[in-house]
Amino acid sequence: MAKLRVHTDRIEVHLTPAEKSLALRSADLVVQRDDIRSATITDDPWIWIRGIRRRGTEVPLVVAVGVWKYHGGSDFVIVKGKRQAVVLELAAGEFTRIILSTNHAAELIDRLKLTATPDIVEGD
Repeated sequence: MAKLRVHTDRIEVHLTPAEKSLALRSADLVVQRDDIRSATITDDPWIWIRGIRRRGTEVPLVVAVGVWKYHGGSDFVIVKGKRQAVVLELAAGEFTRIILSTNHAAELIDRLKLTATPDIVEGD
C-alpha cells in the first residue's frame, strides 16, 4: 500500500514495488501543496477514472494503477476494490488529477488543511 508523507510544502506518494511494477513507473510522486486545487473523498473511485489507460494495469472493479490519458491531460490512479479514495485536483505538474484509494481519507484531508510537521498517512 502506498505511503503518503504530508509536508508543509509538498505531498509525497511513495509507491510500493508492486505498485511501481503495475504502474510501469520507477519514481514516486511528489505534489506541491500550492498545486492542489481541491481534495475530495469518494466512496466510489471508479466513477472518477476518465479517459484511456496510457500505461499501467487495470482489472475493472478490482485494481487500477497507472496513468490515464484524457483530452485535457493525464491522471495518476491507484484504485483498489471498492475502498474509499481521495481525489486530488491539481493546477500544475505532471498530472491533472491523482485518485488514491486509502483507509485514511478523512485523516489525509485534515492533514492537507493544516500546516504541520511531516506526517505519514498509509494508502491502501
